[in-house]
Amino acid sequence: MVASSSLAFAVTAIFVLLGLVHVYWALGGRLGRGAALPQLPVPPGWQKHGEPAMVNAFNPGPAMTLVVAVALIAVGGAVGLRGGLFTAPVQHVALQAVLAAVALVMLARAIGDFRLVGFFKRVKGSAFARMDTWVYSPLCVALGLGVGWTALS
Repeated sequence: MVASSSLAFAVTAIFVLLGLVHVYWALGGRLGRGAALPQLPVPPGWQKHGEPAMVNAFNPGPAMTLVVAVALIAVGGAVGLRGGLFTAPVQHVALQAVLAAVALVMLARAIGDFRLVGFFKRVKGSAFARMDTWVYSPLCVALGLGVGWTALS
């Protein structure tokens, strides 16, 4: 049981930390943001002198970034509830189902969309692509397995 609560604590802490980073970005923080969004190459002939060769695939506003932050923190809380970090472990089947779905989403995110994100992305050469290969996608695998284990244990 100690291993399960240690895992639940680690997964909860990571989700809450990721949520707080998104709050920071929503409030205007810039640190790390350059490698946080998938980027697309600027088509040949469209790039003007001195402009970057890659542009963000999308630019979420503060409200959407806060929605992501709330979702991440909520998942962390749900893992904490299931793992017994706050009280006795919550055994409700709905919580297990939600966490199992989150685990599948995290694992699917690691595999990716075969274009911009995940291990099998085609667009490479940006700071995001490098971080995605070495940090984000492996973290999604680890979190997916951790959430899945917590959901099913």
